[in-house]
Amino acid sequence: MKRKLFLATSLSAALTGCGVAGTKLTENDGVRSILGAGETLDLALIGTHGLAREYSAGDISREFPINSFDTPADAAYAHLVRNAYASFRLAVDGMVERPLSLSLVQLNAMPQTTQITRHDCVEGWSAIAQWSGVALRDVLAAARPRSGAGFVVFHTFDRDANGVPYYESLDFSQALHPQTLLALRQNGAPIAPNRGAPVRLKIPTQLGYKSAKWVRHIAVVPSLAHLFAGKGGYWEDQGYQWYAGI
Repeated sequence: MKRKLFLATSLSAALTGCGVAGTKLTENDGVRSILGAGETLDLALIGTHGLAREYSAGDISREFPINSFDTPADAAYAHLVRNAYASFRLAVDGMVERPLSLSLVQLNAMPQTTQITRHDCVEGWSAIAQWSGVALRDVLAAARPRSGAGFVVFHTFDRDANGVPYYESLDFSQALHPQTLLALRQNGAPIAPNRGAPVRLKIPTQLGYKSAKWVRHIAVVPSLAHLFAGKGGYWEDQGYQWYAGI
């Protein structure tokens, strides 16, 4: 089963690099159908029930590449960095009974969890790091999603060169997975601005592009169809897999 999963994921990874070539490839309808087949195979083989391997402190990588858009340069994010995120609020709303607006102090006061897991980039590299923060399922439990909610969407401070916002999404089986984390610290220190501070998503069971950086707003929604191109994420709208299991 692991070999089949590796082949499916490797096929999608080979065709969906984060650069221009990958984007051009995914504009091809034939390539899109192959990616869709790989996603179906991933879901069939592993779904969202397995646990990513956890490592020891001695396994932590000395180098952890930064592979994303540039750190947000807009005035709102720059202000947050200057005041050490004192005015930061993580909004949690949509189809919830109790909308939340959580400061960094409040997030740090919630039960914390730590994992040492591997980050696998779609471009082919991997690195191991320690991540600490709040389990996403604890935040969702505090917000109390309503009946009919189907997906959890993560809006970020991140935008591409054309101003298109970066976003990601999970269904509830992925969002409630015990290793799905709203990370506040990497290797024991607060996450740095260029790595997604103050809050980034960490999903060790899926490829790295699912672990959105600079998360500012979590919306619980019934469907993904109304969001941008309707595929559930910035890269997914360009042909990447929505479920990127590893």
